[in-house]
Amino acid sequence: MTWVTEFAPEAPDLNACIQCGLCLPYCPTFRLTGDETASPRGRLTAMSAAASGEADLDGRFEHLMGFCLQCRACEAVCPSLVPFGKVMEGTRAELLAQNPTPDRIGRRLVFGRLLAIRSLVMVISWLLGVAQRLGIVQRLPASAGRAAGLRPVPLPVPITAGRTWEPEGDPVGTAALLAGCVMDPWYGSVHEATVQVLRTAGYRVAVPGSQTCCGALAAHEGAAYDAARMARRNVHAFAGYDVVVVDAAGCGAHLKDYGHWVAGGEALADRVVDVTELVATLLAEDRLPARAPGRGSVAVQDPCHLRHAQGIMEQPRAVIRAAGFEPVDIDTQGLCCGAAGAYALTHSETSDELGRRKAGEVLASGARVVASANPGCDMQLWLHLDDGIRVVHPIELYWESLRDGGT
Repeated sequence: MTWVTEFAPEAPDLNACIQCGLCLPYCPTFRLTGDETASPRGRLTAMSAAASGEADLDGRFEHLMGFCLQCRACEAVCPSLVPFGKVMEGTRAELLAQNPTPDRIGRRLVFGRLLAIRSLVMVISWLLGVAQRLGIVQRLPASAGRAAGLRPVPLPVPITAGRTWEPEGDPVGTAALLAGCVMDPWYGSVHEATVQVLRTAGYRVAVPGSQTCCGALAAHEGAAYDAARMARRNVHAFAGYDVVVVDAAGCGAHLKDYGHWVAGGEALADRVVDVTELVATLLAEDRLPARAPGRGSVAVQDPCHLRHAQGIMEQPRAVIRAAGFEPVDIDTQGLCCGAAGAYALTHSETSDELGRRKAGEVLASGARVVASANPGCDMQLWLHLDDGIRVVHPIELYWESLRDGGT
């Protein structure tokens, strides 16, 4: 068998694994099952077998690859620096190309095509918001209800794309904000907090209307050519801005990997920052104020694509402290919460188990607020926690402290 896509895993990446097993304690699926085939090195062995023609891209192989959450925790601890996220995305691209099952084609349609149509996402979000308020969601079948019954969609649906905000005080530069596919209609409060904090720091904030979905979900599902198409569009949309700010961890990790997806992607990737990354720098340089402590504790859930893929851990905590709260660590290893894009739908039992464990860690901390910097993690926490515990982005806490004067 030969690979047929340009995104297929390359031999040096597959052969870099030395089978040391240091990744095993950090892999959520291996932790749950104890099965070697559900570990990073087990999956790499299967990929190598497929590349050499010893294994077929059949249903068994697809199950091994599909069970992976793509959390990249293994990547962060690998002494051989195996680019596991890259090879997994390439393997799933091959699966879609060589074994295009109906469910895989369906996910490609949703994540590779429909999410890139902003007007369609807005209309669907509005209909979902109405259905939630009319109680229709509760009467849907379990799988559809799970997809639609998460955090309430704001009405009217916010629209950030295409807008520009002028800075407060002397301008220091122009920042472009990634609107995202679901972030814009579902998490308008996060975008608002990001925009207002950047304005306070002196940035002119623009949200280019020509941008599209970052392509992360398409890449995760093997829709590589769709992901590359989105990357090309975004490279043009964000050209000329001083910095590109992202307030969704999964999107930021993917944008920082654009050099792998499209020519000119490196230039964009070099200007991409997570909002907590930028704000922590501005705080350290005294370009933004910090409020006095004493406002309580906040549990910190580290999104996998912030902690493992981008190596960002201290910055969200610095932002939380600057808002007057004390951050509380709940998981020193940063185990995945189980959201993982479409994983909550395709592997609901595993996703639920990881979600329950993460919720238990939050409850054990005693905090009544938990901060997470990724929409999928936010939804997973919201689904598994009591109504009395607030799930919030760190930048929202900080903007509230500025807006309310720290009270």
